[in-house]
Amino acid sequence: MKIAGIDLYVNHPVMALGSTEWIPTTLALNNEPAAACDTHVIVRVRAQVALVKVRIFVDHGEADDRGRDVGTLTTVFDGHLLLNDGRFVVGDVVGESRFTTSLLGKPGRRRVQVSVDDPQGWARAVDIVISAEMV
Repeated sequence: MKIAGIDLYVNHPVMALGSTEWIPTTLALNNEPAAACDTHVIVRVRAQVALVKVRIFVDHGEADDRGRDVGTLTTVFDGHLLLNDGRFVVGDVVGESRFTTSLLGKPGRRRVQVSVDDPQGWARAVDIVISAEMV
């Protein structure tokens, strides 16, 4: 079920996805399409040129409702993140652009899948699927 769809203007070409806590300073992309720690995933996005389209879904085990364009996206992260307050944040790593979901449920670890339209360059579209169940 889609819970959010936003067009986000970011000032920094690295977008952070995950917990409302601070992003660890040791988290770095290097030459990978994504990097992750226990609480966050970071991906490269197109900054200061165009809006980045972000869609957030909660997976309740239903049929996929992401639409036809899901085939044009590449999964760059499929793992578990700790959401310490039960919310999910999307924003640039400098914290100037930020979107926070409403409460997704109890705090805890959830499976998160992140897909982007350009895994080797600068993404303009990011899909995030969060498991409704804690793991």
